[in-house]
Amino acid sequence: MLGNVAKAIFGSSNDRYVKSLNKVVIQIASFEPQLEAMSDDELAAQTPKLRAMLDEGKTLDDILPEAFATCREASRRVLGMRHFDVQMVGGIVLHRGEIAEMRTGEGKTLVATLATYLNALAGKGVHVVTVNDYLARRDAEWMGQLHRFLGLTVGVIVPDLNEEQRREAYHSDITYGTNNEFGFDYLRDNMKHERSQQVQRPFNFGIVDEVDSILIDEARTPLIISGPTDDKSDLYIAVDAVVKRLDEEDYEKDEKQKSVMLTEDGVEKVERMLEDAGLLVGSNLYDVENTQVVHHLDQAMKAVVMFKRDIDYIVKDDKVVIIDEFTGRMMDGRRWSNGLHQAVEAKEGVKIEPENQTMASITFQNYFRMYPKLSGMTGTAATEAAEFYDIYKMNVVTIPTNVPIQRVDEEDEFYKNTLDKFSAIARLIREKNEKGQPVLVGTVSIEKSELLSDFLNKEGVKHNVLNARFHEMEAHIVAQAGRLGAVTIATNMAGRGTDIQLGGNVEFRTEDELDEMPEGPERNAAIEKIKAEVGAEKQRVLDAGGLCVIGTERHESRRIDNQLRGRSGRQGDPGLSKFYLCLEDDLLRIFGPDTLFSKMMNANLEDGEAIGSRWLSKAIETAQKKVEARNYDIRKQVVEYDDVMNDQRKVIYEQRADIMDSEAVDDVVEDMRRDTINAMVGGACPPGSYPEQWDVDGLKERVEDILGLQPPIDDWMNEDALAPDIIEERLQELADQKMVGKIAEIEEPTWRGLEKSVLLERLDHHWKEHLSTLDALRQVVFLRAYAQKQPINEYKREAFNLFERMIEAIREDVTRILMTAEFRMRPPEDFELPELPDFLTSHIDPFTGEDDSGTVPGAAAMMGAPGKQVATAPGEGDPYAGMDISRNAPCPCGSGKKYKHCHGAMA
Repeated sequence: MLGNVAKAIFGSSNDRYVKSLNKVVIQIASFEPQLEAMSDDELAAQTPKLRAMLDEGKTLDDILPEAFATCREASRRVLGMRHFDVQMVGGIVLHRGEIAEMRTGEGKTLVATLATYLNALAGKGVHVVTVNDYLARRDAEWMGQLHRFLGLTVGVIVPDLNEEQRREAYHSDITYGTNNEFGFDYLRDNMKHERSQQVQRPFNFGIVDEVDSILIDEARTPLIISGPTDDKSDLYIAVDAVVKRLDEEDYEKDEKQKSVMLTEDGVEKVERMLEDAGLLVGSNLYDVENTQVVHHLDQAMKAVVMFKRDIDYIVKDDKVVIIDEFTGRMMDGRRWSNGLHQAVEAKEGVKIEPENQTMASITFQNYFRMYPKLSGMTGTAATEAAEFYDIYKMNVVTIPTNVPIQRVDEEDEFYKNTLDKFSAIARLIREKNEKGQPVLVGTVSIEKSELLSDFLNKEGVKHNVLNARFHEMEAHIVAQAGRLGAVTIATNMAGRGTDIQLGGNVEFRTEDELDEMPEGPERNAAIEKIKAEVGAEKQRVLDAGGLCVIGTERHESRRIDNQLRGRSGRQGDPGLSKFYLCLEDDLLRIFGPDTLFSKMMNANLEDGEAIGSRWLSKAIETAQKKVEARNYDIRKQVVEYDDVMNDQRKVIYEQRADIMDSEAVDDVVEDMRRDTINAMVGGACPPGSYPEQWDVDGLKERVEDILGLQPPIDDWMNEDALAPDIIEERLQELADQKMVGKIAEIEEPTWRGLEKSVLLERLDHHWKEHLSTLDALRQVVFLRAYAQKQPINEYKREAFNLFERMIEAIREDVTRILMTAEFRMRPPEDFELPELPDFLTSHIDPFTGEDDSGTVPGAAAMMGAPGKQVATAPGEGDPYAGMDISRNAPCPCGSGKKYKHCHGAMA
């Protein structure tokens, strides 16, 4: 209460901060008269002038007022749009590395040009990140006009670009692209063997459009690059045989979670069977050396005990085909991840297809935290302000609207069941449609969209149904959702980033209707006619009450609800928003069927009757806050686990960069050789032990295996006062002599290149194996909770030990190869670069193993559409010809080949 009184008198902290920026806005305005008087050439010359000021020691903050004023004047001339003062405030917020929350229709795309122009002057590059390829192309082309006018270069990163095109785009002053493309390029760059092959340059400044979607909604699922792995069919079959010998009392199962856990007796029984099968290292199943075996055992138990044939899957044509639990349909081409599909194949005795191995992965949280300065913009961020600050250290600043909001937000209406609710929605839409008021309906799923479409067909209402699949087509339809009598049903993400203008969008109508008409007086007259029609239609829509937005149910996140509401009432237009709910909605089921809330609803409501109540709306908001908090905890858990890997990833990637940048790595190789010999001698001759306790035979075997040497160690043992450090010194000397001899046989530059290649190849090999082990560890480490241990702490400890072992293995491997391999130089004409494996890019939930690649905006172009198979041979009548599929993506038919080698093959 007192807080509200104080806020009314002094304003909120956000209001005070925004008000403090007005001083800078006044400074910006002071440059306007002199810039308006300049010619186009003089205005463009502002860019080298401002860059010179930076070279003289001025900071970006020093030149901000003049740079922003320059950008505003250029925008007025090139785009016909002059930045409002509130947009200037938004630009300052972006430049300061904060999140600008701006309502829909307030011109976020234009605001971004201010911060991008200013920061691009430093010449280190600016990344503008969007949610899909269509928006990346659109913004690069649209706002690129302004930047190019001022002498800056603009690039765009979309699928189908080759390495050279990507490198050129990344070396532009400003680069537009999607979060997926930026992230995957970063991972691919850190798999290259030459610095010149990399496409990205060091990170500088990033602006994330729709920041809540990218940094919150998509943050749970990491980006993963995977490739084919070794055939492990024998291991799957062996573990499957062990599991099939278990009795029901050996494990406990949870039908709801589809999980199986061994009992204490079951663990002992499995350990004995695995020992007999030669699959166990030592005698303890849960030793870290057995992490992979435990993972395969866990998946095999799920496959045998929990997954039922003809319910969860069928066996068809010697293949295991998943059955969708919701629709009962076969899901051809889809596979369970993390080895579960292979475990089911082993259970059924069909051919085991190799699983893909993770070669590189990163979460969006850790990718975007690498930018020295990161900012974002969206219409809805305030509800997640705490998470933005905790994870990314970014403050959320709410920017006031240019014109006061006139939209009316009505109370929610509650119904007993879905049919009553949709009947009421359909009646309301028909009423609004009859008077010409445009209606936008938001649904939470494609199924709900289709259900509402059936109701509208019965009411005789014409409408469009969108579901966030083809972004460019949808952007055109959503842009016209404000036309007279338009009815548009859209899932929450459909057309996001596209402005709904009352009466229609002139640019989109021109593009749609006059695409074939050549430039000239006739086209100009047609454009003027469209403008006049849009102006007249806008007035009729305003008279009808503006855009009416209807929500068919509350989403688990208030942000999504606010995004939908924000579609209406742009730039001071009138509008209306209303949500319809029922007891069958996903969110309302949180209250449960036996709660007071549900009993009251059932007892007091007749079929078809509705109630509206501020108390009920408040209860819904409380439920949403609980779900948001739970989702935040899940995302935080992903970050905690990935932070462990991220620290290791940084070390490995920094090492790779150092190796690539070095002329020679002989000092690194020599250190590795010395450390390896030290470890060998230390293992065979422990400090403080007597010579008769030393493992001399083991040392001789290791020296021959790793160093390719057969020194007279038995003779040395007869010497008095022989110590481990003397043995180590002699082995070092012999190894150095052998290495000098090997180098003498090959030209030194060639040998140095060979050392780099071996070092990088072994580093990459062991890093991939390490990632695979960490994946398996993360799947099973939660079991430590039963021993009253914190899983995350256990994961950190085990991951550190595994990392140390990986470093030892790399040292040993590099030493063995360089000391024992015979190198022969082939004539240059015989040399061919090995073909890289077919990499797959995916977006998989690390805890459930669910593949979210198809749900990622823009992923259809990257991944293809899974689950579709066709009978045509490659190249014959491509059924996917109309789809925007990358030629290097897996073919949507499920063949496992690249699209360009399958249905996309040239005739």
